[in-house]
Amino acid sequence: MSTAAFVADELMTGFFVSHSVNAILGALFFNTYFCMASKKSVPVTKKATPKKVATKSVVKPVVKKVAAKKPAKKKDYAKMALALHKRLKGKLEVVSKGKLETRDDWSTMYSPGVGAVSGHLAKYPKDAREYTIKKNTVAVISDGSAILGLGNLGAVPALPVMEGKCAIFKAMAGVDAFPIVLDTQDPEEVIKVIKAIAPTFGGINLEDFAAPHCFVIEERLKAELSIPVMHDDQHGTAIVVLAGLLNAAKVVGKKFEDLKIVVVGAGAAGRAVTLLLKKAGISHIIVTDSKGAIYAGRADLTGYKKDLALTTNTDRLQGDVQSVVAGADVLIGLSGPGTIAPAHIEKMAEKPIVFALANPIPEIMPDDAKRAGAYVVATGRSDYPNQVNNSLAFPGIFRGALDRGVTAITDEMKLAAAKKIASLVKKPTAEMVIPPVMTPGLVKAVASVIK
Repeated sequence: MSTAAFVADELMTGFFVSHSVNAILGALFFNTYFCMASKKSVPVTKKATPKKVATKSVVKPVVKKVAAKKPAKKKDYAKMALALHKRLKGKLEVVSKGKLETRDDWSTMYSPGVGAVSGHLAKYPKDAREYTIKKNTVAVISDGSAILGLGNLGAVPALPVMEGKCAIFKAMAGVDAFPIVLDTQDPEEVIKVIKAIAPTFGGINLEDFAAPHCFVIEERLKAELSIPVMHDDQHGTAIVVLAGLLNAAKVVGKKFEDLKIVVVGAGAAGRAVTLLLKKAGISHIIVTDSKGAIYAGRADLTGYKKDLALTTNTDRLQGDVQSVVAGADVLIGLSGPGTIAPAHIEKMAEKPIVFALANPIPEIMPDDAKRAGAYVVATGRSDYPNQVNNSLAFPGIFRGALDRGVTAITDEMKLAAAKKIASLVKKPTAEMVIPPVMTPGLVKAVASVIK
């Protein structure tokens, strides 16, 4: 019986009506099985298996977990310097240019041959620059009365500082400099000693002499010696400050000659900076000391401060920094930590320029100055932009003086040196108004204007 007939018969006879659905499903199952057995089943389309395509294996980069970097430990330069100086046993040594290996060496470098050189110089003393160390040698001299920011510590503590200065002379300008510390702080004795040893040297660099006797010593030596004498704490600082202000004025868009300046500190550097800025064309300058603004008629003024009063603060403003800083374009600190406050900067003109030069701790920290509104900030420190570093000036100044036989460092030379240093910054910005001390060609550029 066919499947269809079987189903029809089941339906017609009514047998197993209640199970008709089951019967139909069973019949369908039977038919499917029967067709498969007789190979009459409908072909079943098999799902195509995708072909495997050969692909290049992709190597995933191994990402290593990088541990968070710990903040760099601040270097203890005091500890490092003590260890270095103890290991070196001083920073300088004397090296002979000639050899002493043969009889001829001994007989020409020393006796008997050297007697001929002495005889020649007795007749022609000016030839000492050609026959001795004089042409390339500078004395770096101090009485220890104003060592860095440490104060009056005396001769021996001044020695490592003078050694360092000599090392800078040699490294930057090829000048053979020798440190000399004097165990006297009497101006007349200092002058006498320096005059007595001057024939050995081609120049005298005075260092760390306190005001006011530093002014007397320098002026006397300049007048009484025929070689260049420069107190670097005064004039080196003034030259670099001027260089920085020339560029800072461009950055803030103000005419240099129109700048209104307040100088905080009336010591050696404060006086020298003020005088050189006036030479450069600045007319509006107020200088303050620990008692307030310096002005003509202030009863307690004597000596060089009285002289400063005659050429500064023409409006005779009185009071402390806070009282005289309103509307100032520039605030120059040459005093000590804490003498410039945010409140001072807030009273200044638009885009204030702040040079806080006390070292190692400035009058105000750069971050504090900027928060108060300072647009350009300079310090004496190497860990901030715009370092006012005397090494930008003195190596080149003495290099030029020695090479050209210059007998005195004039104001015109200082102005020229400042302009030359400023020119080394091709495109001044708030973060770069003073070139770094390692600027290529620095010494040569400065030396070129000393003539």
